[in-house]
Amino acid sequence: MKTIQTDRLTIRNFRVGDAEALFDYLREPTASCFFSLKLADLAAAENEVLKRAGDDEYLAVCLTESGQLIGDLFSHADAAWPEDPENPQQTDTVSVGWNFNPVFGGKGYAFEAAQALCADLFTQQGKRRIYAYVEDHNAPSQRVCKKLGMRLEGRFLEYVTFQNDSDGNAIYENTMQYAILWHEWDRR
Repeated sequence: MKTIQTDRLTIRNFRVGDAEALFDYLREPTASCFFSLKLADLAAAENEVLKRAGDDEYLAVCLTESGQLIGDLFSHADAAWPEDPENPQQTDTVSVGWNFNPVFGGKGYAFEAAQALCADLFTQQGKRRIYAYVEDHNAPSQRVCKKLGMRLEGRFLEYVTFQNDSDGNAIYENTMQYAILWHEWDRR
């Protein structure tokens, strides 16, 4: 992927050297949807960086001034339906998300990075629809979605589980889906 620049951020592919900063926020993920990405140690972070460096699904978000990795974005194109396992096709619909080191929270970085990613997906990659899933208790990510111009499309009750209670029973979370279409983005 080509690098995306904003006023304060550089959005690029992951590369060797990003492991320590990635480990800083994935050793104890704050959003439950990222619990499955929890990294046990720096070696696991190095392996994760190598995996991420091999594709464009996850993008590193860095402060332009220092080059410091502060978080990541992800985008995943939906598969065409009906899906043919021998010939997978992508649609013009993309799921996006963001995960930032909480040390850098409250400074508008998530919005700035997500806005740049959405702009690239719509204007450079020709996507028609972008959506994001957010837990109903994740108010900061809901604010990012609203600020991007996304509309709330639905609330899925007890939709997904990321953890178990002390008895080993799944804890299901309510999830909200936000979305925006190209023509909505274009007239913002």
